[in-house]
Amino acid sequence: MRIGVLGAGAMADALATQWARKGHQVRIGARTPAKAVALAGRIGHGAAGGTLREAAEFGDAVLLAVWHEGVQDVLRAAGPLEGRVLIDCTNPMEPPFERLKTAGGPSAARRIADATGARVVKAFNTCHESVWRMTPPAFAGRPLGVPLCGDDEEALAVVRGLVGDLGCVPMDGGGLERAGLLEAATAFLVGLWVAGEDPSAMLPPPEYAGGDPARTSELAG
Repeated sequence: MRIGVLGAGAMADALATQWARKGHQVRIGARTPAKAVALAGRIGHGAAGGTLREAAEFGDAVLLAVWHEGVQDVLRAAGPLEGRVLIDCTNPMEPPFERLKTAGGPSAARRIADATGARVVKAFNTCHESVWRMTPPAFAGRPLGVPLCGDDEEALAVVRGLVGDLGCVPMDGGGLERAGLLEAATAFLVGLWVAGEDPSAMLPPPEYAGGDPARTSELAG
């Protein structure tokens, strides 16, 4: 697959490197093309670098991997994206990175979809770039789950494949209207991590998630 990457930072590096190693054709784009060329050189495996528009035009799928503050400028420079598969791994957070800049309004993913007409899938926003450099990302013997939110089944299928290429498991997070919940959950998790807490400790096994239906009925009666 041809993957265009908008951004030349750590997330772009981590994900593009993994996909290039899996045989995908990768083209990096940045506002400073020399940075994209340098990153492509480090990635190797035939990766190329250049402008944002070149990367956007190149990709069968396009990864948006920039800081939230730069999203609008990057999308303008990337050119038309209507109908394209656009993977949004951005987080609309502000220091100390546990508050949302979109609070009270549409999610970052929804705003990107409305602005571009792209088939947006929210993904890869829940973990630090160091996790995506693992081969594979697995913890306690289990592959990492990657929640996806999107409305277009074809776009979701593309991203599921890219998740699998990392050795991870795609998780159905619902439609794009739920992307705001995923963004908020990430901000909440970051707050716990910053406080030195282990977020996994608050999640019971799936078989306990719904409680005991009989016991719940007794309490309601």
